[in-house]
Amino acid sequence: MVDFKEFTRKMDKTLEVLQDDFGAVRAGRANARVLDHITVPYYGTDTPIGQVGTISSPDARTLMIQPWDTSLLKPIEKALQMSDLGINPQNDGRVIRLIFPQLTEERRKELTKQVRTYGENSKVAIRNIRRDAMDYIKNLKKKSEITEDDQKKAEKDLQELTDKYIKKVDDACAVKNKELMEI
Repeated sequence: MVDFKEFTRKMDKTLEVLQDDFGAVRAGRANARVLDHITVPYYGTDTPIGQVGTISSPDARTLMIQPWDTSLLKPIEKALQMSDLGINPQNDGRVIRLIFPQLTEERRKELTKQVRTYGENSKVAIRNIRRDAMDYIKNLKKKSEITEDDQKKAEKDLQELTDKYIKKVDDACAVKNKELMEI
């Protein structure tokens, strides 16, 4: 019997990465995860915004960043302006506020394309994992560790596992697209 634990773990990791990517897609609501990839220079090192201050969400459309060191207000503001968020930060001398506007229809369609791209990338990763597992199965057969019948059954099981994960990716994309298209 062929053990697919390692390949299943890799497919699970692919789904986790997809969810992380989706977290960075702005869906009209304030979500601190959109700031995960934005860094500021802090003592000579590019540091994620979440590690130099407190990020809170006082309401559904606002994020508030309160740096522990107020000298970071200007660098954080600059980093946010340079990012792909498309939101102008408001600096009041103590905190920076990001107010998320309603998404336009055009922006929603752009974001659904981005979600589709993330989904396709995840499917490619899952298919690559399947290819590696197929090579593993063929190698076991070549070494005579499994019979030809076991090989056929393992390949069938692997395809079912792959189809299950591809469906999970499709479902996750559908949920994210539905969230994006809500008004």
